[in-house]
Amino acid sequence: MNRIVRSLALVAFVALPAFAFAAEAWSLDSSHTQTSFTVKHLMISTVRGEFAKTTGKVVLDAADITKSTVEATIDVASVNTREEKRDAHLKSPDFFDVAKYPTITFKSTKVVKAGEGLKVTGDLTMHGVTKAVELDVTGLTKEIKDPMGLMRRGVAATTKVNRKDFGVSYGPDSIVSDSVTITIDAELVKEAPPAKK
Repeated sequence: MNRIVRSLALVAFVALPAFAFAAEAWSLDSSHTQTSFTVKHLMISTVRGEFAKTTGKVVLDAADITKSTVEATIDVASVNTREEKRDAHLKSPDFFDVAKYPTITFKSTKVVKAGEGLKVTGDLTMHGVTKAVELDVTGLTKEIKDPMGLMRRGVAATTKVNRKDFGVSYGPDSIVSDSVTITIDAELVKEAPPAKK
């Protein structure tokens, strides 16, 4: 009996590292990550813009992808629509009010499989308002090693929000559409595992 107990304990000890490191932390590489948005102007044309600075962290659980987590922070002052006056207006209290609300954040609360991709639900905080949104996540690539020896992978996430739900209410829908599509094309860099104590 003691021999069986010892054998089971040995198996559990050997298997422990695999479970302990099943969840891997990845950081968003800001220089290779783009957060973009599209919105209709006068309901006849599409205006495209981006936020140049996005940071964040993804914890991928290989054993159970639904236990993975996502956090992202967007620097609103980095907004760029290739039109200086429009960018200044977007930063003003009429829209994002950057001086008061400098960031947009997302923190996941649920991850589920959806075909070849994932549905990631989480809390989006913008303009001081927090609402639940759902991201369609696709294109999670396999790991590759870059010339510097870092492990990288890519992923894309898209959601659609009503700007007025977040208090960004300047102008009627006939001028600036209430519906805004947000897409994050991210490049992830694997973080080093914590040092053993």
